[in-house]
Amino acid sequence: LRMLQVKLIITGDDFGYCPRRNQGIVDCFLAGAISNVSLLVNGSAAADAAKLARRYNIPIGLHANLSEGSPVCEVLKTNSSLLNQDGFFHGKMGFRTALSKGLLNMSEVKQELKAQVELFHELTGHLPPHMDGHQHVHVLPEVRHVFAEVLEEYGIKYTRVPIEPGLHNCDWIPPSLMDFYLGVEEDSFNTVDVFTKHGIRWPDIYIGLSTMGRNMSVSSVRSAIDGAVLRLTAEAPRSGTVTIELMVHPGYPSVPPVGGCGEGPDDFSQSWERLHELQTLIKPELQSYYKSRNIQLCSFKDL
Repeated sequence: LRMLQVKLIITGDDFGYCPRRNQGIVDCFLAGAISNVSLLVNGSAAADAAKLARRYNIPIGLHANLSEGSPVCEVLKTNSSLLNQDGFFHGKMGFRTALSKGLLNMSEVKQELKAQVELFHELTGHLPPHMDGHQHVHVLPEVRHVFAEVLEEYGIKYTRVPIEPGLHNCDWIPPSLMDFYLGVEEDSFNTVDVFTKHGIRWPDIYIGLSTMGRNMSVSSVRSAIDGAVLRLTAEAPRSGTVTIELMVHPGYPSVPPVGGCGEGPDDFSQSWERLHELQTLIKPELQSYYKSRNIQLCSFKDL
């Protein structure tokens, strides 16, 4: 493993969700603990987030959102298959249910994804170097095809495919959550060919489900990275570079009513787990671990 150079992209998701999330993500970046961010353009603090990214030169991509809050496309704000009775997106599970019942219009999905790319461009002054999906909606059936078309149309090269090595052995993940993760994994396997066909790329390794929130510790991050690299090199011995994306959600907990994507902040964003991730990521032991393993933090444009 010594001969391997590991390039690690640590992405702070949900940038733009609220001012406190933004502040936590920036503090993390300035501490050298994350190296990339993913912006929710329909987040209540998205414009502020884009300004912060410009001010601190933070590499930024798009966290496409079809499940939480309100659409950014004007036409879809009133009458659209993407909205529930209350006029908001269907939610993490609601979106999946509506999709499985055939209730979602894919041309509206495409319209909204394009509107989010355009708004990202407007806010940041550039197209996103990478684009993934909030709550992993981008790997769902049907959506994956539309998502791939949008990336290809805009020349966005990189995405995230959430297949985490060793996930099945993580016995600390509660069964209900594990069921959701295994669904995400299966959808991801079925997405690989679609993304490949459209010339879209992603890092060799994805990590982030097993290390989320309360499950994040210096040792959980270390063993996830070590385990994944060992697995990869055992399957196909290689020298040179291995690329990894570690998905993280640091921040200071949201305080309602401020935050969210139109409906106020969810429990996930208000929980102490955001701060726990922040405090873990900035630990010096983690930084010295990266050095000892020849792990270089970078962003998608460095791949």
